[in-house]
Amino acid sequence: MIVVTGAGGRAGVAVVRALRARGEQVRAVVARRGPRPELTDLGAEVVVGELTQPMPWAKLLDGATAFHLLWPQFHPEEAEGSAALFAEARRAGVGRVVYHSVLRPQTRVLPHHAAKDRAEEALESSGVAWRVLQPCAYAQDYDTELPEVARTGVLRSLWGLRTAQSLVDVEDVAEAAAVLLTEDGLDGGTFEAAGPEPLTAARIAELMGERLGREVVADDVIPAGEQPSAYAARCRRAMLDHRRAHGFVGSPRVLTALLGRPPGTFAEHLAGLPLPTAD
Repeated sequence: MIVVTGAGGRAGVAVVRALRARGEQVRAVVARRGPRPELTDLGAEVVVGELTQPMPWAKLLDGATAFHLLWPQFHPEEAEGSAALFAEARRAGVGRVVYHSVLRPQTRVLPHHAAKDRAEEALESSGVAWRVLQPCAYAQDYDTELPEVARTGVLRSLWGLRTAQSLVDVEDVAEAAAVLLTEDGLDGGTFEAAGPEPLTAARIAELMGERLGREVVADDVIPAGEQPSAYAARCRRAMLDHRRAHGFVGSPRVLTALLGRPPGTFAEHLAGLPLPTAD
């Protein structure tokens, strides 16, 4: 049995799908009660568990051979909560823990990266066999923008036009997570998961245009106002400002080795999406 947290989100569902494709039994942990057909249809056992409340975790981790810890994005309690759950995994006798981190968590000017860096530090001293997965930004982050891009011919870039990102398909990240959760010989490893090419906003717009069959241009849109005070909003603004200045690029070599093939391109991801319908 493999326990997967954050199973109600995009990455969590993908990890559950990748594990079920390997024939693994999965206990999918979600934050709130309610129907979860995206998980139950895969044959996963769905349970409710609050990440910041460690007391019920002895039961949730009972019988687990592996534990995939994925926190919601921009969560203020990730560093401390992760350390508590690593301790729960050790007490429960979980065979291995895979922590879903981020590419370059040592970038401490980004609060959510710094939280993951501290969580990785806690994992190393937790007393459990561990592996760390460090994905780049997801190709799927742009899916919701495609209808507006189709309508206007403009991709609004909040991170500028000059720098690039190595967008990675979340399904490839999930497949890599499944490898780390199920295969031997990988303990103590930190594995980057970056897409196969650095993409500027202009190149993303060009690829969207090719998929949509129309010209698309990238427009540099600087977020208005001062940096907000709410934690999630502050993290997002700091992330956009940092990517505007430095980009978010990594090497695909590690992910290629985990997958046994090159990771998918952004163009391949777009080709698998339905074309937006006209209003």
